[in-house]
Amino acid sequence: MRIIVTAGGTGGHIYPALAIINKFKEKEKDLEVLYIGTEDRIEKDIIPKHNINYIGIEVSGFYDDFSYRNIRTIFRFIKAIKTCKKIIKDFNPDYVIGIGGYVSGPVIYAARKLGIPCFIHEQNSISGKTNKFLQRYVNKIFISFKGSEKEYKYKKKVVFTGNPCSENAVMEKPADKKDFGLSDNKKLVLIVMGSMGSDTVNAKIKDILYLFNGKDYEVVFVTGKDFYDDYSDIKVSNNVKIFPYIDNLARLLKKTNILVSRAGASTISEIVALNIPTILIPSPYVADNHQYKNAISLVNEKAAIMLDEKDFEVNLISTIDDLINNDEVINILKENLNKFKIENSATKIYEEIVKTSRRRK
Repeated sequence: MRIIVTAGGTGGHIYPALAIINKFKEKEKDLEVLYIGTEDRIEKDIIPKHNINYIGIEVSGFYDDFSYRNIRTIFRFIKAIKTCKKIIKDFNPDYVIGIGGYVSGPVIYAARKLGIPCFIHEQNSISGKTNKFLQRYVNKIFISFKGSEKEYKYKKKVVFTGNPCSENAVMEKPADKKDFGLSDNKKLVLIVMGSMGSDTVNAKIKDILYLFNGKDYEVVFVTGKDFYDDYSDIKVSNNVKIFPYIDNLARLLKKTNILVSRAGASTISEIVALNIPTILIPSPYVADNHQYKNAISLVNEKAAIMLDEKDFEVNLISTIDDLINNDEVINILKENLNKFKIENSATKIYEEIVKTSRRRK
């Protein structure tokens, strides 16, 4: 079997793509995979490390304003379709799977024009622009949140599968805390603002990080690669560790007592799968405020705590201090997280795809 997978831009798209690829590898011993991503975003660095054939194409997303940049985007999209048709013809896949990001647009469109079965997965509670555009060209639309089928015109194509990161996270081996300079007998607070970090949150964390000094728990703060140098002059005590990036974060999540995080869809799926008490700080800068909508679905069920970005630094440390040793509240959060649990998401996606007849020449 041959499959093309396309996704890009953020870890929220890339890691679900990897989870699906891993499931296909598990089920199909003769599998050949080609990953099509961008030339200049993080997937170009992450995917080849997993021994997956990678091709980068020149493509860009649309902007909300009516600037000349959208004209450039249209020309790049048209050029990318031609490029993708050649790549797809040469590789001759059975299926093409888009997991989000604007790079999936020309890939799925080109594949459909060549008559190849196509599928998309949406990680968030609301549909992204690319997936809304692609819905008419695909065989199935996989969604992560119950109720989000209302986002789509072609509702008969929609299948609720959950986010495949959940299954991937469960299968990861727990990290050895000593690899991160941590103690086995202290509780761990992990602070991470998505795969790329957040300049606004980082600036506020920088001002309060010293307040963790001397706490009876340990703190790992993941800055994001682009922001790590900003912390070179920060003095912290031994219970605080700062990293630019942690690959396979689920390994450390399995050792985490309290998570402080954005509310991206893949993060939500891992929180649910691993039953982690979490303080969510949704990004207000994302399309359609989708992180808030992701977060509120947990908060309304008392399965997470939410702080607003504009003033979270005032309450963050006191919230952590109140929560970390409060077994009653932690047990309530964990119990309510179970309401959202889907343990076999990647398997469901695999099974739905292989139901569709393959196309080979």
